[in-house]
Amino acid sequence: MADNQQRRQEAMKNLDKSLSRRDRSEKLQPLGVVLATLVILTVIVGGIWFLTTTGGDENSVNAAEETNNEQEITPLAAEPVSGEPLPMTRDEELPETVTCEYPAGAAAAKEVSAPSSEDVPARGMVTVTLSTNFGDIPMELDREVSPCAVNAISHLADEGYYNDTVCHRVTGGGLNVLQCGDPSGTGSGGPGFTFPDEWPVGDVDESSNVVYPRGSIAMANSGPDTNGSQFFLNWADGALPPAYTLLGMMTDEGISTVETIADNGVVPSMGATDGTPAEEVTIESASVS
Repeated sequence: MADNQQRRQEAMKNLDKSLSRRDRSEKLQPLGVVLATLVILTVIVGGIWFLTTTGGDENSVNAAEETNNEQEITPLAAEPVSGEPLPMTRDEELPETVTCEYPAGAAAAKEVSAPSSEDVPARGMVTVTLSTNFGDIPMELDREVSPCAVNAISHLADEGYYNDTVCHRVTGGGLNVLQCGDPSGTGSGGPGFTFPDEWPVGDVDESSNVVYPRGSIAMANSGPDTNGSQFFLNWADGALPPAYTLLGMMTDEGISTVETIADNGVVPSMGATDGTPAEEVTIESASVS
C-alpha cells in the first residue's frame, strides 16, 4: 500500500508539471500543445487509475464486465408469410392404439425415464399446462395427429422434466415462435431418447413451406427423426417446411401469454430477430389433465 501511495504522489506531481508546461507554452502554439497535452494527460491519468486499482478491487472489474455485457433488446413483429396452410388433421385415421419407438439418444439433460411404447392411445386430446412466470400456457395436444409425440410430451410433463426450466429461444419476422423444453437452456439438450417424425412429415409436400398457424405447437428437431423434448409455440403464423411434427394448439389463454413474452423482445444471437427472450421465461411446472 505504501508503494502504491508513493507512486500515486509521483504521478500527481508529473501531472502538475505537465499542466504548468501547458500554461507556459499554449500561447505560442495553442493547437499543437493542446493535442500533445491531451495525450500526456491520458497516459498519466491512466497510470494513476491503474496504480489505485492494482492490488485487487474486484468490484471495479465486475462493474466493467457488466457494462461490456449490456444486451441490446430488439422488438419483435410478425411479417406476412406465404404458403399453404398446414393441414391440422390426418388424411387417414390411425388405429385406436399404436406402437411407438423411443430409442436411446444422447445423454439426458435431466434424468427421466422413457415413455411406454405399447398400446399408445391415438384418440382424443391431452391438455398439458405450462405454468410460467408470465402466466399459464394450456396446450391441447392431439393424439389423433401425432400419438407418439403427445405420449412423449405428456410423459415428460408427468415426470417433472419441464419443471424449473427456461424457454431459451424466441423469434420474429417470418418465424414467430417461443421454443422450450431443454432443461439445459442451451437448445441442445434432450431427454436421453428420440422418436420418429409424425404428421405432417412425409405426408405433405416438402418442396415448399407451409404455414404453421398462430397458436400451433410442434416438435423442434435437428433433422429427420430426432424428436426429443423440445417444442415450439407459434405466437403468430410462421412459414416452415412441413418437417416438424404437429402436437396441437394452445388455448386463447396460452396464445395471449406467449404473445406477451414476444412483446418483450429478443436479445439477438442467431439473427436480427432470433435469440434469447429479453426477459427470462421460466416454466415453473407442467401438469397433465
